[in-house]
Amino acid sequence: MKNTKKKFRLWVVFRNILIAIVTASAIWFIFSNIMTAYEQKKYPPLGELVEVDGKNMHLYAKGEGDNTIVLISGAGTAAPALDFEPLVNEMAKKNKVVVVEPFGYGWSDITNKERTVENIVEEIRYALKKSDIQGPYILMPHSISGIYSMYYANTYPDEVQAVVGIDSTLPQALKYFGEEAPTMPEYLSYLAPTGIARLALYINPEDFLPIANDGTYSEGNLEMTKAISAWKSSNKNVVTEVNEIKNNIDKTVDMKFASNMPVLFFTTKEDRISEDGKNLVTFYETQLTNSPSSKIVTLEGHHYLHWTRYKEMSKEVNEFIESFATDQ
Repeated sequence: MKNTKKKFRLWVVFRNILIAIVTASAIWFIFSNIMTAYEQKKYPPLGELVEVDGKNMHLYAKGEGDNTIVLISGAGTAAPALDFEPLVNEMAKKNKVVVVEPFGYGWSDITNKERTVENIVEEIRYALKKSDIQGPYILMPHSISGIYSMYYANTYPDEVQAVVGIDSTLPQALKYFGEEAPTMPEYLSYLAPTGIARLALYINPEDFLPIANDGTYSEGNLEMTKAISAWKSSNKNVVTEVNEIKNNIDKTVDMKFASNMPVLFFTTKEDRISEDGKNLVTFYETQLTNSPSSKIVTLEGHHYLHWTRYKEMSKEVNEFIESFATDQ
């Protein structure tokens, strides 16, 4: 009898804890979605929304000039237009600079289309043309979007004037270093919809913000970055994109930039060196073209070099453009 009463009391305690957890989760879910709706009204898109395949894609453009630089973010950068802001402000002094936020990023919608290199490039290309942003473009990919730039430059060579990589991943990198493509668990796509991303943001907001000196990013920028991170972190498009990397590399691994295309690669000064002496600089050396303008620039900093080295990068980009623009 005593054992029965003890088991019953344990069951009551367990039930009450379970009810409390479910109730708290439901309240947080409702609160998070209310906050998302509020923030989306408070922080409207910085640029233009264009319809692509029935969904809205966000493009932010700044500056004027004879050259159009198109910035494309790496996988998982929640708000590219905000993340690139210091670099955009510098480069826009002499150029037209456009940040394309692919589906699943920033103020762009989430799509049901597969995140193949073909779909991503066609969506970016269509959005640029629909916004009347004419090429040829200087593509400036960060990280994984180097794969998309390789595909773009090979598929539509007349639309690409040059490529500037920000520590960009190119299709041959995995084979060169003998590495496997990264993957993400599918369950991570539920972090934002369930409010878990917002909870993580509230607990440790620094993990969602650029690592930069005070004043580099305005308070307004950082507040918007935190809000969009709560809406978009690890959404299904981001997870699918990462898990599609291997297939996208397989489709582009035999592609190279045209021998006469100017290419500039920014990379970090200090990086891992493999047992056989390979590092990012030696890899990018294999990707240089015959253009006299092509070069590698090493900078001290994070994989997100534009967080801290935007002034040096802008200066190098302007000199790079001048070096081949005079020959055309």
